[in-house]
Amino acid sequence: MSDAAARLNIGSHDLPVSAELSRFMSEGWAASPLPDSARVAAHAVTPARRARLSARFPGERLIIPAGELSVRSNDCDYRFRPHSAYAWLTGLTGEDQAGHVLVLEPAGPHGHEAVLYLRPRSPRADGGEEFYRDRRYGEFWVGRRPDLAEAERLTGIRCAHLDRIGLLDAAAGRDASRDTELAAALAELRLVKDAWEVAQLQLAVDHTTAGFEDVVRALPRALAHPRGERWIEGVFGLRARAEGNGTGYETIAASGAHACVLHWIRNDGPLDRNELLLLDAGVETDTLYTADITRTLPLSGRFSPVQRQVYELVLAAQEAGMAALRPGASFRDFHRAGMRVIAEGLAEWGVLKDAEGDLHRRYTLCSSGHMLGLDVHDCAKARAETYLDGVLEEGQVLTVEPGLYLQPDDLTLPAELRGIGVRIEDDLVITAEGARLMSGALPRTVAGIEEWMGNLLEG
Repeated sequence: MSDAAARLNIGSHDLPVSAELSRFMSEGWAASPLPDSARVAAHAVTPARRARLSARFPGERLIIPAGELSVRSNDCDYRFRPHSAYAWLTGLTGEDQAGHVLVLEPAGPHGHEAVLYLRPRSPRADGGEEFYRDRRYGEFWVGRRPDLAEAERLTGIRCAHLDRIGLLDAAAGRDASRDTELAAALAELRLVKDAWEVAQLQLAVDHTTAGFEDVVRALPRALAHPRGERWIEGVFGLRARAEGNGTGYETIAASGAHACVLHWIRNDGPLDRNELLLLDAGVETDTLYTADITRTLPLSGRFSPVQRQVYELVLAAQEAGMAALRPGASFRDFHRAGMRVIAEGLAEWGVLKDAEGDLHRRYTLCSSGHMLGLDVHDCAKARAETYLDGVLEEGQVLTVEPGLYLQPDDLTLPAELRGIGVRIEDDLVITAEGARLMSGALPRTVAGIEEWMGNLLEG
């Protein structure tokens, strides 16, 4: 019995289908082709991407899977997002890509032919039942898929049925080190963004800016709710789903001491007007490029003196980090510049004896930024010498996000500082002259934030 037939026979909620119903379901359907003009958004730029990858591995078969569905509970799957390398090479970004595989077959001494193995639209005639009985892939259950000819027009790639891939045996004895090399190459090829990618990232930033404005307008209702953090998460999530594919990562809506937890995503706490809200969130476009922005906002609309003290030190660190961005600079330079400001500030406060060494890391654990693109922490499988220990290049997009996380139980701190967490994060693209701030529409200064919040709350 085939996998498809097995699925049809074991559905826990499936009803028997009589021969008469089966015949009836196979008849009377009008043709409904996709428009001949339909193309994936990245159609014009993916051939060059595949050619660059081909040049790195002459004569080798390259296999880039979209990934598989993952069960969330019983017969419900998590929402599917194709692997970023697959999306980058094909332009296909939808939930219908589960199980599909791009193969670059060696063609001649120096090139490859791309073949996309996919699950095409299931037939409705000749006894086909998948379209209405298969709960995981059936068209009536999860939506329409393109047929092979439509998929070829969409992507510009030769397409074949997934059943014909026949690669399992051929791949069984493959060299794992070559898989690692392929993953690194795919990450490194994505380090520098082309103009189309930068435009997609700017779109993600613009939608995220709108989401932050939504959150400020929603603060009165969020403050009144016993789980105000979750209200904030929901408000931003609405904007992300309305404008794009969703959020690029789990939203961090951390109020009060929760802001001292670097990746706080429980978001189950109340909001207190006397405290700060750290909101780290990003909209992911339909093409899967994500923004990554953090603002730390006074829930009263005005910073207290001690909140201002902490915030302005983090802002000074971010300014120093941004000033270090330019082509040819070490990737780590902006982090070092920001941390020097943090260490000196902590020494001035008397928290540290001096600014030397790395003791400041007790209060700011992580790095101050990362590459940004299809993944929020983009190109992470790149070799250290090309990324973390490499130099910046024009066209790279990255975040600058220093922070201070003053734990509520840290006895090395004055009592008034404990429980305050501040992070300021912006997205920038490296230019020939330095860097362009993509997220500048959101204010960063104390005065700018207070005025911005006041205007939104009054409106």
